[in-house]
Amino acid sequence: MKLVLFTRGDEPAHAGILTDQGVIDASSVAHDGPTPQQTMAALIDGFETLRPALEALTGPAIPLTEVRLLAPLPRPGKIVNCIANYWEHAQREARPLNMFMKNPDAVIGPGDTVLLPAFEEPYAFMHEAELALVFKGPAKMVRREDWRKAIFGYTCLIDVTARESGRRTWRNNSWMGKSFDTFAPIGPCIVTADEIENPNDLWVQFWNDDQLRHNYSTDDMEHTVPEIVEFITTIMTMNSGDVVACGTNHEGLGFIQDGETLRMTIHGIGTFEVGVTDPLKRSWERGVYMGEGSTNLEAVRRNRPTEANA
Repeated sequence: MKLVLFTRGDEPAHAGILTDQGVIDASSVAHDGPTPQQTMAALIDGFETLRPALEALTGPAIPLTEVRLLAPLPRPGKIVNCIANYWEHAQREARPLNMFMKNPDAVIGPGDTVLLPAFEEPYAFMHEAELALVFKGPAKMVRREDWRKAIFGYTCLIDVTARESGRRTWRNNSWMGKSFDTFAPIGPCIVTADEIENPNDLWVQFWNDDQLRHNYSTDDMEHTVPEIVEFITTIMTMNSGDVVACGTNHEGLGFIQDGETLRMTIHGIGTFEVGVTDPLKRSWERGVYMGEGSTNLEAVRRNRPTEANA
């Protein structure tokens, strides 16, 4: 099941079910909470009880042209991101699993706009398209063989990053370069875990103004989803609606700048778009970034999944 938050006209945000025909309003079953995030967290907590009633909803579906999809998790309690976490055809041994926390207020949804900060320091901005895990909690000390007990579903996340030199994150690799407002687009839906047989066999794609950049399979993770679940729940309690982004293949990195449209797809989950605006109207080299002053489009071709694992 694909779960969304949506608005229609002046109505408040409701939970819905995304179908090929549009959105089925699920608010008669998944009642509106005090905030949209609480609406979705309550739906996650009560999903197994509510599921028969949700499956019985038959529509009619509201066409997507008549609704506005919101981020399915507009204000997670925690957003945790894996650092790198992809082999990228270069590593001989897995690097230690490492993570950082991203500002929950950075979340925006489909059709929203990434706002580049109007600072005059000489840094640039990049996209990182990532599979994101949606937790059902409280989840603490979950062993990797039990990882499915902690995962409610999956969504798409774009980890927008401020860079200061090469691939170095702004402010000495600090979380600050990841946490500007609008730097965490999430969408278009949460796919329930039963719909995804293996989260380490998904095809991730990302386009900037129709230029393909990220194009990789999640089977290339250094540390797989079960390892991620065990690691993060050893450190902290993950609550319902918390998010962990699984990292990205950096061989698809590129700059983003004013006026561009960013589109992300994870096959089996969905597609969404956001815009970019920059009050300073800066510009950088277009293409796939492999180091300062260089692009390498061969990396995209080399990472393209075959039809067999797409």
